[in-house]
Amino acid sequence: MIKTILVDAVDAFVIEDEGSFWIFKEMHDLLQIFPNRKIILTGANDEQFKKFGLDKMPYEVFTLKHNPEKTDPKYFEIMLKHFGLNKEDVIYFEHNPQAVKSAESIGILSYYYDPKKKDLKALKEFLDKNSL
Repeated sequence: MIKTILVDAVDAFVIEDEGSFWIFKEMHDLLQIFPNRKIILTGANDEQFKKFGLDKMPYEVFTLKHNPEKTDPKYFEIMLKHFGLNKEDVIYFEHNPQAVKSAESIGILSYYYDPKKKDLKALKEFLDKNSL
């Protein structure tokens, strides 16, 4: 079964450059290789949603507007229910180690993506190995 790829928004798929926010092109190119459904996960409120350009994403975007944050496992429980998915149906990558732990705590296979390293080769290996 092809898994849904849960994509971290800001500091992963969306990067900041001189006060503006952009889609990280190389990551977008990488994700386009995979036929999987992709859902961008964020905690952004309405103001941040616009500021980060989340209204112009190429994939579905899910937010709970900081209530709760991704560091709370409840975020992931609500998200899965919203999309009618089970933990076995998804894989996730995220730049915040606490949010990774939160997702893992409810059984979502997760990968810590280091926003400083931007190691797309390692991310691709995680996706290759786990996206089917």
